[in-house]
Amino acid sequence: MTTPAATPPPKENLLLNIVCNVVAPSFLLTKGAKLLHLEPKVGLVVALAFPLGYGLYDFVKRRNFNFLSALGFSSTLATGGLGLLRLEPFWFAVKEAVVPTLIGLTVFISQWTKKPLVRSLLFNEQVIDVPRVEGALDRRGERAAFTKLLNGSSGLLASSFAISAVLNFALARYLITALPDTPEFNEQLGQMTLWSWPVIVVPSMAIMMLALWRLLKGMEKLSGLTMDEILHQPPADAQKSAKPTDPKG
Repeated sequence: MTTPAATPPPKENLLLNIVCNVVAPSFLLTKGAKLLHLEPKVGLVVALAFPLGYGLYDFVKRRNFNFLSALGFSSTLATGGLGLLRLEPFWFAVKEAVVPTLIGLTVFISQWTKKPLVRSLLFNEQVIDVPRVEGALDRRGERAAFTKLLNGSSGLLASSFAISAVLNFALARYLITALPDTPEFNEQLGQMTLWSWPVIVVPSMAIMMLALWRLLKGMEKLSGLTMDEILHQPPADAQKSAKPTDPKG
């Protein structure tokens, strides 16, 4: 009698993740007061509710800590808090640089812990057939080399956040010149949110993709597996490939 395989956790809804952690908080902080007639404090609380609520929902559903929700909550709290304090625009630029800097440091330092973040961000079971890869590495005696490969990917991943920090600071200093709680400030913050995608997100994502490609090619070499064997197959494809074909005639 065979033991049934453990049911994998459901996949995350990436669109819902981005809406709750990025789009909704940014909209409420920049346009909520005017369109929804919200006071600044009320708008901040409502904006914080989205990443916090999504993080709790995702934890209950998938039993997994949502890193992006924690980042969205922290960033929204910092943005709203600085706005309520009516601090100089310079401190918004500092905040924009501090968040990715802390993430980059966390990614880099975590490689010396039991659970490196690079495993959650790149080497995870939603993308990679982890048991198969680890089994092949153990059979070939390449576990130490793979750890070195993961550390290199951690460095690349951390560098993407470092670049994001520099670009965040520069863009904020260029665009945000008005004091908080003014129409000019809200408009500038909206422009910052818009321009952050082509100016910040695209270069950072390019480096992350380079880190993932480097990791995949390294795994292919160390494990002796093909790329199709390394990448996690959808359940339907896995069942199809595992099902024997009946000979005819």
